[in-house]
Amino acid sequence: MKIAFILFNGVTFLDFVGFYDVIYRLNQFDQTKGTTWDICGVTEEVTDELGMKVKINVIKPDLSGYDLVFIPGGIGTRKLKDDADFIDWIKTAGPVKYKVSVCTGSLLWGAAGFLKDRKATTHPNVYDLLEPYCLEVIPSRIVKDGSVITAGGVATSIDLGLFIIRLFAGAEAVHVVKKQLDYPYTAVGIVEV
Repeated sequence: MKIAFILFNGVTFLDFVGFYDVIYRLNQFDQTKGTTWDICGVTEEVTDELGMKVKINVIKPDLSGYDLVFIPGGIGTRKLKDDADFIDWIKTAGPVKYKVSVCTGSLLWGAAGFLKDRKATTHPNVYDLLEPYCLEVIPSRIVKDGSVITAGGVATSIDLGLFIIRLFAGAEAVHVVKKQLDYPYTAVGIVEV
């Protein structure tokens, strides 16, 4: 499996890192050994809401070559949802099987038209911003509508990562990863349409 992580100026890095720290562990399991990823963006470096900088590995790739594309949230999504060039890039993910987001990353999937006939979620404080883009906003922690998976606010990124581990590597793999993370919590509010 090949994954694209989308980063941008104004990202909330916990949205990204919470998910990434779980997902990179897919290579431990026979079912998902050989998983690769790229950290993608439109510039060589991005800065989060607090000033932390991260280097981008791949600049503006054609996203159709990935199996899963993940978009985190952050205040930067508010401008990017109206940025035609950025959204055109996100639209190249059309053929990608799994479109995944946490927090306001769903606004970018929505602006690209991928939530039009789907149920989705986002950070609880901005359900109103997601409403114009999707069939229905579900006030829940994780919503899986077909192969589009959206998740709620920032800390949900860890639960979302574990959800993806379960999807691809199974329940035993989730148990292993939770022990590695010293993560004793069980996600509630998972809706599968």
